[in-house]
Amino acid sequence: MSTDFAAARLNMVESQIRTADVTDLPLQDALRVVPREAVVPATKAYLAYADADIEYAPGRWLLRPREVGKLLQALKPREGEKALAIAAPYAAAVLEKIGLSVTRLEGDDLKAVPAGSYDVIICEGAVAVAPKAWQDALAVGGRLGVIERTGPVGRAAVYLRAEDGVGRRQAFDASPPVLAGFETEAGFSF
Repeated sequence: MSTDFAAARLNMVESQIRTADVTDLPLQDALRVVPREAVVPATKAYLAYADADIEYAPGRWLLRPREVGKLLQALKPREGEKALAIAAPYAAAVLEKIGLSVTRLEGDDLKAVPAGSYDVIICEGAVAVAPKAWQDALAVGGRLGVIERTGPVGRAAVYLRAEDGVGRRQAFDASPPVLAGFETEAGFSF
């Protein structure tokens, strides 16, 4: 049985992305052509466009289409900007299609950010809280998008660097799996 990935991509944009109020047209255009199946193991390619968390490497997941679309839109990526994609192979490909220069961080230590300052930083897995190293890597005007999750429900957070520091706002609820190595510290409670 062969899968029509092009049709699945179009259906994903129409039924999961646009219905989630992702209205950015260049982003929709990129999502229509970037192949999600190319960043997952061949044995899981049939899941590429499903409303599901897909483990593409041990302890690493792609965000659901709705979640990655909303997070990318919240970051307002613009052609010519510098981006850092942390455990985010699909988001990286979408940002490249939009015209950003993307550095990919996929190694064992995701908290060690490559030198430089970035206009856009995105992570496709959940973390308890965005590491300070990620926030510090933002250029002035730079945006960091990540799902922060310490319990059953996580929240997409967008960090924005201004001249006088970094601010944070919540964007939407999402509950992807927590990235390996970013679990909540045991014994901490309110």
